Amino acid sequence: MDTRLLFDEDVINYDTYRPGYPRKLFDEIINYSSLTSQSHALEIGIGTGQATLPILETGCDVTAVELGENLAEYVREKYGTYGRFRVITQDFIDTPIQNKSMDLVYSATAFHWLPPEIAYLKVKDILVKGGTLALFWNHPFPNRFEDETNVINHRVYEKYRSSNRPVVEFSESEGTKRADMIAGYGFKDVEVRIFHRKRVLTAEDYIGLLNTYSDHRALPEPVRKAFEVDMVEGLYSVGGKINIYDTIDLYLART
Repeated sequence: MDTRLLFDEDVINYDTYRPGYPRKLFDEIINYSSLTSQSHALEIGIGTGQATLPILETGCDVTAVELGENLAEYVREKYGTYGRFRVITQDFIDTPIQNKSMDLVYSATAFHWLPPEIAYLKVKDILVKGGTLALFWNHPFPNRFEDETNVINHRVYEKYRSSNRPVVEFSESEGTKRADMIAGYGFKDVEVRIFHRKRVLTAEDYIGLLNTYSDHRALPEPVRKAFEVDMVEGLYSVGGKINIYDTIDLYLART
């Protein structure tokens, strides 16, 4: 099974627990791209539409490409009152889109699922001259060791999903690497914006969030259930909540 389709299994849970993005991020995209009601935008991997409404509100034409059939149907209904919105249910790589037809192509925490050597070049073909590429990701980090709720989180992960990979918070140097890669595919005027925020979730909401992650959903059910019980019990020992430290990185570039 394509692991991307794990997101399609529980659409309501995904829409409930996946966080949105800061309004300032969308302001940056709209200002950089000079988006107007006459513009045409393409969203890659719309999910349940956490990054869609601010673009629709500009009045522009929005086409979304979404692999998951349930997700696609969900956003068709969610944004059905917008007459200039449509969803194509297909893998972006296989979707025929007219060259030089889009003023903005954007993707929220989804572009990494695509082969970069194909996806970036396809985006360049789709964009008009001077068109904008906007890519952004949310990097949640619940592993600050000075935070007792994060210590519990780390302990449970070590018990059930121990890894030799170091637990490292997203850094601006990683952002520089991605910006360089985007430039390497021939995009110009590459800019990076970094946003930070802190979220506080109840133990139960944290489990709901974890169940939107493909790697967590892919665990054998007995392991996943035991993990979740230990996580909830651990978090209740320190107040029943967890602090999550988000870093959101936005990349803007032109053709």
